[in-house]
Amino acid sequence: MSVRKGTYVLFVTLGSDMDLTVGALGPHRFTAGTYCYVGSAMAGLDQRLKRHLAHEKKLKWHVDYLTTVCESSEAWESYPDAIPECALGRIVEECGGVPEMKGFGCSDCHCSTHLFKIEPTVIQNIIAKAHLAFYLV
Repeated sequence: MSVRKGTYVLFVTLGSDMDLTVGALGPHRFTAGTYCYVGSAMAGLDQRLKRHLAHEKKLKWHVDYLTTVCESSEAWESYPDAIPECALGRIVEECGGVPEMKGFGCSDCHCSTHLFKIEPTVIQNIIAKAHLAFYLV
């Protein structure tokens, strides 16, 4: 079986306000609500998404700091015709996403962030506009 490559969107819900230190980015106050993270997995989409959806793991990626403490999370994939992660971020912003933390998840590009605070009502708009498919573990 070949390794699937693609990009993805994670919707993460925090049930309460949290002060978290996100690796080298430092401390940040995350308010309760829904967040949208965009990412890519060119070395294995399935492995990356399974890891992101797991609560128990070693903290490696910026998003791990949220997915280990979140109330819920779900993944949507841009596959097989992957939209580049930076373009996915622009789609999230066009749908009403508000950039959340400078430098989050975007150390390898020129974007200001790949994490956005969103209203739950815009999730379906993001999914439709980016033609995303639900990722089932």
